[in-house]
Amino acid sequence: MLKEIVLATKNRDKIREMKEVFRDIPLKIFTFRDFPCMEEVEESGDTLEENALIKAEAWARFTNKWALSDDTGLEVEYLGGRPGVFSSRFAGMGATYEDNWKKLLKLMEGVAWEKRKARFRCVIAIVSPQGKKHIVEGVVEGYITCEPRGSEGFGYDPVFYVPEKGKTFAEMSIEEKGEISHRGKALRIAREILSDKLKCEDDVNKGAR
Repeated sequence: MLKEIVLATKNRDKIREMKEVFRDIPLKIFTFRDFPCMEEVEESGDTLEENALIKAEAWARFTNKWALSDDTGLEVEYLGGRPGVFSSRFAGMGATYEDNWKKLLKLMEGVAWEKRKARFRCVIAIVSPQGKKHIVEGVVEGYITCEPRGSEGFGYDPVFYVPEKGKTFAEMSIEEKGEISHRGKALRIAREILSDKLKCEDDVNKGAR
């Protein structure tokens, strides 16, 4: 039965966003802090979908709990979809958030605004201990700025501008960003899946009484 779930990531910023979306459903949430012996999972897939599944399946096997993982990519039109699946290590293994967006801005120097279109994609995988899988996706369209703006968020947030808001992600609160972001969209779909499953199991339990 679905009573507990582990967030299959060691990224504290992602955990914060995930917990914000799941705060109102009756699930006990575990993180990497509860499983200090869990080793880092290599993201060896060629797509966001593959990487999300690799991580969720590994954590579900190790913890014997439902696991939820995401993989997110920034796809820049001018760069042919890069950095994509390599977004978190665009500037090399061990790169910081700032290293990555600085490399991106360097590659985009002199590029006209209309050619700076980009989109964020977030793919979430939910896997049960028995291997049952759900995959959902969220997308948000925007532009790459010419310089960083804002101090909130993480990753490429300072350079990802959302026209409908007139702000970068880094200029938004976590709540405002969550309403429109790629991860927020994917997490809300994931929450619906989990909520429906919880309700179904509750109905079954009530019928058995």
